Amino acid sequence: MIKTAPTLLAVALLSACSLAPTYQRPVTTLAGAYPQDSAGAAARTSVTLPVSATATAAVDTGWRSYFSEPALQQLIAAALEHNRDLRTAVLRIEEARALYDVQSADRLPTLNASGSMTRAKTPAFLSSTGQSTIGKRYDVGLAMPAFELDFFGRVKSLSDAALASYLATDEARQAAQISLVAQVAQAYYTERAYAEQLSLAQQTYAARTRSYQLTQQRAEVGASSRLDLRSSETLMETARAAALSLARQRAQAENALTLLVGQATPAASGALPDQRQLDAMSALPAGLPSELLNRRPDIRAAEQRLKAATANIGAARAAFFPRISLTTSVGTSSPSLGGLFDSGSGSWSFVPQLSLPIFDGGRNRANLSLAETRQNLAVTDYEKTIQIAFREVADALAARDYLGEQVNAQRSIVEAQADRLKLLQLRFEQGIASSLDILDAQRELFSARQTLVQVQQQRSASAVDLYRALGGGLQP
Repeated sequence: MIKTAPTLLAVALLSACSLAPTYQRPVTTLAGAYPQDSAGAAARTSVTLPVSATATAAVDTGWRSYFSEPALQQLIAAALEHNRDLRTAVLRIEEARALYDVQSADRLPTLNASGSMTRAKTPAFLSSTGQSTIGKRYDVGLAMPAFELDFFGRVKSLSDAALASYLATDEARQAAQISLVAQVAQAYYTERAYAEQLSLAQQTYAARTRSYQLTQQRAEVGASSRLDLRSSETLMETARAAALSLARQRAQAENALTLLVGQATPAASGALPDQRQLDAMSALPAGLPSELLNRRPDIRAAEQRLKAATANIGAARAAFFPRISLTTSVGTSSPSLGGLFDSGSGSWSFVPQLSLPIFDGGRNRANLSLAETRQNLAVTDYEKTIQIAFREVADALAARDYLGEQVNAQRSIVEAQADRLKLLQLRFEQGIASSLDILDAQRELFSARQTLVQVQQQRSASAVDLYRALGGGLQP
């Protein structure tokens, strides 16, 4: 009978079927193209930079190629090495790989080598000779304990689920890496925007301080009124308050950048990307919405989780069928150590076992219902992930279309306010305009310049969002 064990084992390994449903990617309703605001586009006064259809896709564009500023590249490289969240994601991959190895090992038999020595005393009243005896036994052999013959694919389904979970974890790590690159770039541009606004506020405060001192001197000799003095003081203190607020915001932005990078960062320098750089960065082809399914790692991760949930249904179905396991061993036994390998000392055992569920209080049916519900949840999660990705790309494209024009419009406002201030100063010198008109023009010019920096920062952030939303490349 022991000769039939290898045959049964080979049949089990080669003929294991699976009761899991055949996986099919859920049919998702996606528009043929991303939304276009034709009315808004027609109302614009100029045309945005056209994106070439032959331009390199985001997924094929390395972050070093996209973010060309050396200081930002150093920060991103440091974050990819030291960021704790990314390190956790990498360790999750190792965890998922180990779990898959553990689960897949159940598909192969376990073979153990064993050796034992037994020494026992038999009382006289139990001995066949009427005298107490001391017996010895030595055993050496190989054993295969409780190997399940996977005729209904239960073990295979669990192994497939573990593999899909591992692949989902790896895709999640890639998504976390892309997100980290984007977060570092966003934090860097935010810090640079606060730095520019702070510098502008400090310059404005210094200029208004000189103006206040001059007005104070004029008021002392009766050339300016107290109202002019208080108005000048209000502008000066407004600039001072703005500078203090921006200094705090910049410090907090530096702290956020340090947390992302995972170590102390050198003092940042440089300005926000100019219009030409932003146009080059934003020149990424959007492609078709359906391409997101294979381009974004978060969508691929959601699909792998769906595959794992589908495989678990197979394991839950297999629990309704008989479970066949095989325990076998072969070796030698002898009452003396020296006789272990003598002729005729061979021993073997072959123990097949069949387990058929008859009554389990509804546990198997509940497990199947649970597996099916989790698959439905995975389908919903997959569809939601696609919808979120579609919206993120559409938002990024809308920002690309309109923020460039908004920067141009705001720059025109700054130029107009600066020219208005010059004209009012000439009128004031000629006695036509009042000092209150000049103070009002200074306040509006300061506000316009601050807004221009904010819009430029939003344009930089939109370029980062577009890169991430289109599944930016992981290669350097």
